[in-house]
Amino acid sequence: MDEGRGDAVLNGLVAENERLEAEVERLERALAVWLSEYEETSKRRDIAFDTISGTPVKPLYTPLDISVSDPDYLESAGFPGQYPFLRGPYATMYRTRLWTTRQFAGFGTAEETNERFKYLLNHGQMGLSVAFDFPTLMGYDSDDPRSEGEVGVCGVAISSLADMELLFDGIPLSDVSVSMTINGPAILLYCFLLVTAEKQGVALKELRGTIQNDILKEFMAQHAWIFPTDPALKIITDVFEWSSKHAPKFNTISISGYHIREAGSTAVQELAFTLKNGFTYVEKAIERGLDVDEFAPRLSFFWDVHNDFFEEVAKFRAARRIWARHMREKYGAREPESWRLRTHAQTAGVSLMAQQPENNITRVAYQALAAVLGGTQSLHTNALDETLALPTERAARLALRTQQILAYETGVPNVIDPLAGSYYVERLTDTMEEEAERIFAEIDELGGVVRGIEEGYFQRQIAESAAAFQREVEENRRVIVGVNAFTEGNEDSEIEILRITPETERRQRERLEELRERRDAKTVERALGRLEDAVRAEQNLMEPMLDAVRAYATLGEMRQALERVYGRFREPIFF
Repeated sequence: MDEGRGDAVLNGLVAENERLEAEVERLERALAVWLSEYEETSKRRDIAFDTISGTPVKPLYTPLDISVSDPDYLESAGFPGQYPFLRGPYATMYRTRLWTTRQFAGFGTAEETNERFKYLLNHGQMGLSVAFDFPTLMGYDSDDPRSEGEVGVCGVAISSLADMELLFDGIPLSDVSVSMTINGPAILLYCFLLVTAEKQGVALKELRGTIQNDILKEFMAQHAWIFPTDPALKIITDVFEWSSKHAPKFNTISISGYHIREAGSTAVQELAFTLKNGFTYVEKAIERGLDVDEFAPRLSFFWDVHNDFFEEVAKFRAARRIWARHMREKYGAREPESWRLRTHAQTAGVSLMAQQPENNITRVAYQALAAVLGGTQSLHTNALDETLALPTERAARLALRTQQILAYETGVPNVIDPLAGSYYVERLTDTMEEEAERIFAEIDELGGVVRGIEEGYFQRQIAESAAAFQREVEENRRVIVGVNAFTEGNEDSEIEILRITPETERRQRERLEELRERRDAKTVERALGRLEDAVRAEQNLMEPMLDAVRAYATLGEMRQALERVYGRFREPIFF
């Protein structure tokens, strides 16, 4: 380039920069005038003008709040399906494939839940999501004395391979993707499913589905744990290692913010705690010697979708960008599949109200819309009666229809990331990301996630946020329709609910007793011995556990074999 031409280009750039500066100044002056008029003329309502996370919300957002001419657009936002995946994990998103409608279901015995699964599949559901009862969540058999009164109440009772076979009787695992919400004994239920698939003739390399398998959020929020932190993380890494070779299409963990949010966290805390848990699992697998690109593509996430519409959309977008950046820059992942955050979402159970339960239909519809605009790959919509009990068939069908109306009648799936460029959404996305990075640094100063759990950091943060939200409701600074406002009609709130009778527990106990009588006791004993030996030798537990499952060892028997070596987690006293 000759000198004269270079000077002309430089002068042009200077002129353009001056023009942009002048435009910014003009916009700033005009905004100042508008804000002055706003302050003089508005009488604002006495409510909390901030997000549920406590982020102050301005009355108006303009180009001054975002970098509309960001020269690094491709690096900071990019296109859908490309790094940093802010605008969506896949290039075509819902124009090629709608999100999976995956309604969470499970109650009573395996036979009863099998009937509900077939009902949902026949009404257009695309995947299955299994809810387990509390004894199963804690690794107890249905005939354990500690299970009394809880069998089948909050989900399906699964105590052995025989139960799992019955659960999927007539449901081909070659065709249906299955998600299982289980954590403390996740490896055990995973093995039940794998052997059930084997017996159906399904090649494990083709098996699709997800096991939640996220113990860190249990220590933080839901408390359905069994083993102490170190062995619990070791078991999860065993699953990563084995599955990368033998079940490469199965999602080996669903890193869950849902239960953190349900326990009372803010959206920002859910975002930060969940992603930090994910990074901890990555670090444990790398310490084992696993190649990050071998296991990272099968990591998935599970988010809550609460009532603050725009905050929820921003949370999904921020999560994808944070995950992509850390996986590429910090953990050295080379493959785009390892950078891509894929997610399931569920509308907020904690937002459902017993007062005027029909209002929950509206709440769920708005939350579902936020999840789709945020770019979820899978979605469960809560039923109107889930604040009171497990859903009835009618309520479950209506929740499913809510998704189908959104998918087929609204036009929302036609455009990818349609809220991109919104001054408010972009600013909120950046703000949530900045706050998440601040929390990451705070956790690192504590010594990491495990140390934070041991010191009660996460538990205190969640409890304080829950208390702050409750104060706002009690002070009427945050309105909950039917609770602290618009209560007319509360007297008519009674609806039909699903009730689990004691007969369910009796039948389940009888079937478990029959299993113990007909199986080969010596084969079971030998398999359990080999499993315990593998635990003591610190071997990968998947193969000896699969052998124990094939021998029809029960959930409780296998848990005990592990517990004799690992012991049980004891939560520290921190309040």
